[in-house]
Amino acid sequence: MANTINGATVGLVKQFEGLGDGDKDKPGLQPYICPAGYWTIGYGRVVRGTDGRMFKGEVDRKAANAVYPNGIDEPQASAFLAEDLSGVGRQVAGKVKVGLTDNQFGACVSFVYNIGIGAFAASTLLKKLNAGDYAGAADQFLVWNKTTDPRTGQKVALAGLTRRRQAERGLFLTA
Repeated sequence: MANTINGATVGLVKQFEGLGDGDKDKPGLQPYICPAGYWTIGYGRVVRGTDGRMFKGEVDRKAANAVYPNGIDEPQASAFLAEDLSGVGRQVAGKVKVGLTDNQFGACVSFVYNIGIGAFAASTLLKKLNAGDYAGAADQFLVWNKTTDPRTGQKVALAGLTRRRQAERGLFLTA
């Protein structure tokens, strides 16, 4: 049986991604730089060029803004999020080999939306999950609370990521 991306999942992602606006002086929601240094729009959609390249840092400001010259509105941001989560859901379903509740699936989708499928595929969280160690997998969410500081290149814990991982673990553990 296929899992569903439920309202709890969408709500969690919206809460932690936030609805960013990189230029409040322009109408609509404009691209902004996320804590990891990538240009994003709406609820954390990565801004990409026509070649699929992700834009990063101030050097890509003009290119990122050119993708959405008039910005977007909240309904478009929600539509982008639904589209993105659906794609992430397919990626998660392709890696997880055990049965999941919709909340467990949603927690994994939120996690992968934030860290990417490559990191998830190589994670201890996925290894524990596919071994049937649900409690061990739940605890692994908490390990992923760091990002690379774009200025220093060092891994740093972020309070927002710590809260997000706690919320994802909580959703995972909720029937």
